[in-house]
Order: sequence, then C-alpha cells, then structure tokens
Amino acid sequence: MKPTRLAPALVLLLCLPAAANAQKRPQQASQGQAFGLGGRISFVHADVRTETTSLRFLGGQMRARLSRRTAFEVSMDVRSETNEAETRRVRDVPIQVSLLLYPVRSTFSPYFLGGGGWYSHRLETLAGDETLSSESTRDFGWHAGLGAELKLGAHAGLHGDYRYTFLDFGQDVPIPEAPSSGGGGPALVGRFLPSYKGSMWTAGLTLYF
Repeated sequence: MKPTRLAPALVLLLCLPAAANAQKRPQQASQGQAFGLGGRISFVHADVRTETTSLRFLGGQMRARLSRRTAFEVSMDVRSETNEAETRRVRDVPIQVSLLLYPVRSTFSPYFLGGGGWYSHRLETLAGDETLSSESTRDFGWHAGLGAELKLGAHAGLHGDYRYTFLDFGQDVPIPEAPSSGGGGPALVGRFLPSYKGSMWTAGLTLYF
C-alpha cells in the first residue's frame, strides 16, 4: 500500500477514540448534575377537616442526588399577610426535609417522597410601623407524597408533587362491624394506615450544576 493511501486510514483510526470520548462526555455531564437550586410555589391546606381554602406560599428548594434512584431535598416556603387595618400580621414558614425515591429515571421521572418538617407560625400585633407584641409557635410533623420531574435538558428540571402533612401513625381507626357478626363492637385498626391533618401541592423549577 502506498503511503498516500495509508495516511487517511491512520487518521481515521486515530479519530475514532476521540469521537467515542466526545459522545460519552455529554452523557457523563448529564449524569453528573447532582446538585440543584430552584424556586417553587405551594398551595397549602393546613387542616383538611375544615372548609378553608388553600393558602399560597412562595419558596425554594435544594435537591442533591444521592444515587441514580434517590435524592435529598430541603425546601422552605414563606407566606406573610397583613389585615386591611394593618393591625395584625401573620407569617408562616414551613421547612421540610425529604427523601425522594425514583422507580424510573428518564426524561419524565415519577417519584415518591417522605420526610419531616418544621412549621413556624408567628402572629404580630401592629401599631403603624411598631410591633406591639409577637407570638410564635413551631410544630413538627411527618409528610409523604408522590410527584414527578420533567427534565428540561441537562441542567434544569420542572417538578410537581402532592404531599400529605402531619401524618399520624399511632391513631386507631374503627372499622364497622358486619351485620351478621355477633361481636361486641367495631374492631380497631389503622396503625398501618396513617391519618393526616393537612396537604399541599407544590410546583417548581430546579437548575442543576
């Protein structure tokens, strides 16, 4: 073979590994986006036993990938409202820590979530620009839910989920007795089916680095 014919073949052989590495880099980059920050909007129903409307919160979240199918999230939402007379101001700040479990990782990835939250509530009495008094409470509660994340390229994701808040795992729930049974009353069950006090919808955008 003449050298002029051998040169193109050698160049082609040298370029093949470089092309393969170039194809792997985007995949490695997309898989390596393990940390993200973003904002979200939440609609919180503090007590499902009442007929009050949901309250809107604004906040943000941090998400960190622990493995291909698990992630860790810390979120904080804020709501501040003053009455028309400007004599009372209410400020609510829920902070949640959640573990996210992804059965499938793809462009559209559903997930389950669960964790704990700290819910701060502050009521202030106002007189003009002066705060006359302030009362604060903080409650802890477990939460769980499900949602999904839609990838918008390698560096962004749009998510939405529904969460049950203030789960109670120790409450017994009576089951009505069958008419044909001759027992002394309804059975108690429910330790494996927790009750809940509130609920919330969240929707947000996360930018991954």
